[in-house]
Amino acid sequence: MGNQFLFFTLLMLIPALGSSDFLINNIRNIKKRNAANINNNDIDIYSLKVDCKVTSRFSHNVITSRAVNRANVSKEAFFDVELPKTAFITNFTMVIDGVTYPGTIKEKEAAQQQYQQAVSRGQTAGLVKASGRKMEKFSVSVNIAAASKVTFELIYEELLKRHFGKYELFLKVNPKQLVNQFEIEANIFEPQGISSLEAEGSFITNDLLPVIHKSFSGKKGHVSFKPTIDQQRSCVDCPTTLLNGDFVITYDVNRESPGDLQIVNGYFVHFFAPKNISHLPKNIVFIIDVSISMSGRKLQQTREALLKILEDIKEDDYLNFVLFGDDVHKWKDTLIKATPENLDEASRYVQQIDIAGWTNLNGGLMAGIEMLNEAHKNRSLPERSASLIIMLTDGRPTKGERDTQVILSNVRNAIQGKYPLYNLGFGYDLDYGSLEKMAAENNGLARRIYEDSDSALQLQGFYDEVANPLLTEVELKYPENVISDLTQNHFKHYYDGSELVVAGRITDNDLNSIAAEVKAHGAEDDLTFTEQSDMEETAKALEEQQHIFGDYMERLWAYLTIQQLLEKRNAAKGEEKANLTAKALEMSLKYKFVTPLTSMIVTKPEDNEDKAALADKPLEGTNPFCILSLAATRQSVQPTYSRPPPSHSYTSVDGDPHFIIDVPLKEDALCFNINDDPGIVLNLIRDPATGIIVNGQLVGDKQSSNDASPHNTFIGRLGILNTQLNMTLEITPEKITLQIGRKPINFTWFDEVTLRHPNLTLKIIREKSLEISMGDGVKFEVVLHQVWRKHATYGDFLGFYIIDGHKMSEHTHGLLGQFFHPIDFSILEVHPGSDPKKPDATMIVKNNQLTVTRGWQKDYTDDPKHGRNVPCWFIHNNGEGLIDGAHTDYVVSSLL
Repeated sequence: MGNQFLFFTLLMLIPALGSSDFLINNIRNIKKRNAANINNNDIDIYSLKVDCKVTSRFSHNVITSRAVNRANVSKEAFFDVELPKTAFITNFTMVIDGVTYPGTIKEKEAAQQQYQQAVSRGQTAGLVKASGRKMEKFSVSVNIAAASKVTFELIYEELLKRHFGKYELFLKVNPKQLVNQFEIEANIFEPQGISSLEAEGSFITNDLLPVIHKSFSGKKGHVSFKPTIDQQRSCVDCPTTLLNGDFVITYDVNRESPGDLQIVNGYFVHFFAPKNISHLPKNIVFIIDVSISMSGRKLQQTREALLKILEDIKEDDYLNFVLFGDDVHKWKDTLIKATPENLDEASRYVQQIDIAGWTNLNGGLMAGIEMLNEAHKNRSLPERSASLIIMLTDGRPTKGERDTQVILSNVRNAIQGKYPLYNLGFGYDLDYGSLEKMAAENNGLARRIYEDSDSALQLQGFYDEVANPLLTEVELKYPENVISDLTQNHFKHYYDGSELVVAGRITDNDLNSIAAEVKAHGAEDDLTFTEQSDMEETAKALEEQQHIFGDYMERLWAYLTIQQLLEKRNAAKGEEKANLTAKALEMSLKYKFVTPLTSMIVTKPEDNEDKAALADKPLEGTNPFCILSLAATRQSVQPTYSRPPPSHSYTSVDGDPHFIIDVPLKEDALCFNINDDPGIVLNLIRDPATGIIVNGQLVGDKQSSNDASPHNTFIGRLGILNTQLNMTLEITPEKITLQIGRKPINFTWFDEVTLRHPNLTLKIIREKSLEISMGDGVKFEVVLHQVWRKHATYGDFLGFYIIDGHKMSEHTHGLLGQFFHPIDFSILEVHPGSDPKKPDATMIVKNNQLTVTRGWQKDYTDDPKHGRNVPCWFIHNNGEGLIDGAHTDYVVSSLL
């Protein structure tokens, strides 16, 4: 909340002949090439500027990049921008050899039709789309003729939210080359007056500190960062840049009164952020998912975050914990006061939280809400206090009530608008859209917690945002006969360090001022604030500055109105949803905003060159990546690469260890390795709905135990569980142990046997493989690899193959299990790699741009001795960017 988050990237690529990368930030190391390529003089980015104008918190941002192709052949340029999901793109233009090609914003379907028509005519065309709630990335590519110039200009707007007492502009900087004219400039105008202004960069050295210029006086603030080429160098005479990291601008305004009411050209905005108000006690229920999918690192980080939160709980607060897995468990029967003794007991309880089966989401929510309802009914909580619920889950409901619509209705009916519900979604294996809808219906919000090393800090950071409520039931009132089209003006809570914003239209053209009345419940009494605005004073203030952009107040109102219409639309149904959609679409088109309902299209007319259009269209709510591509095929000779056969490819793990992911929709395969220490146990499959779990333990080669140098690892043990069958199966290269109930049954690989049990069949093919079938629709195969006993390096190991998994549920996850869900990817810019037989390419998958290599891995299902080659795209760095989270998130404590 409150961050303006900007990533921007420019890449220049040479099809078939090599590539030259120039980035101002990449999310996942989009490309890594050698220094010789980075400093290729054929492509010259001679100017890159980010110009931010902020007026009354509303930011207007222009990113301009200019490049020239100094080669005698055409080259392709890529321009990527990562935007905050709350920002709206308003314009994009390309200027090629002095000719301007503007973007036009249309309703999504109309833009798609125009794009398809342009492609069918052979024109170069591109599509820029917003992918629902996850509209994050803008990308464009264009082919530059020899000796030609191109200018990219992207404009977007956003209302900055106040966060921990500051407004923040955040930029990621990583140009990966020296830029002749590099500049970041921000001009800020605030009629209330600026009270503080800071600018810093994580990459700023002592030598670069003087290059950051910041100043503010009265209502104006200015920040600039314009390093020379020599100042950008990572060392004296180095061809590489040290600009790599975060550049952050923060500021706040004077607050002589609780709020500020401004009127401009028939529109008004009211900012309300009172200070010097006593904190309200808070009543908080933590509802925590402890299902099996939370095992390992997630649960550990959750414990860490809760323990830190308990350190910050105030003594006049009330709290309780509700844990949901198979069953629902409460720490206490009701909320209790946060005395030192109770907090000590709470800390011991949190430290003992452990995994408990499936995901009874509805049960956990109902228990927490009913507990809070009962406490209010019994008046066991302070009369003047703020109640809230924070729910954390990493999955979908798999126990108890599973119908999402029923759960939404249950929660809505139980809370009845009395207090906000905040939903935290841990990772990606969940229905985040439903969590957003549930929170929106109950005066809260949803936040994704990313699976990373800082997940505990993310959890704690969210708590800090709501830790200090100052007011409840805040209502901002205005004269009804002169105001229309008001944005949200009633808020359940006002938190310290934040700000409430209301905007509207003024219908009386003769009105010179308006008054606002704010009523709220405080810690000691009901409070009333009055605000008065004079149109002439506002106009006079605006005349003092030069940074205004168009009808900013009207655009601020439109921006806020569209955002709130889209939020209401998310929770609406039927005719109400259709009306909200129509209104939001109408305003998006009128004010030229790229929203989830509109798209921007750019078409470059046909000329004498052969053209090929490429557009990667993101799926709604899944892949928030948009690509606009304009590419000439002349002089572009792409390396060829082989595809796997269209059938008989299995998702598997084998070798040291190589993972192969079959992608039938693409008739292709993806692959990656996992490099970790012997003894580590990795979760391969976890399906809470069917109760099936598969884990694999790594073993080292024979030398790995003798010295500390890196060695190969293999799957040496497999553990397969089926909780519905009460079955465990442990497989090693020496034996196979099956246990159903209490009695284990042992087999060796010298056996040739078929064992049948209700919903379970095991078939051992002597010294070759083991087939495991669990009912109709789940079939695995374990391949035995036997190595010559006297081999100096290698020992026996196992391979694991998924032959059939169509009966596994949508909740399946794990290193292999996550790929039971459909996965899409795009391959761009295939070019020679370091190995002539293995071309490199850029892959777009799961909102990441990755450098991948075409290669092959072995499938041993038919021939355990020699195997057969499966061509695939290899993802480096332990599958980073392809798998959810990091590979260490899949480490579990035991095989069974």
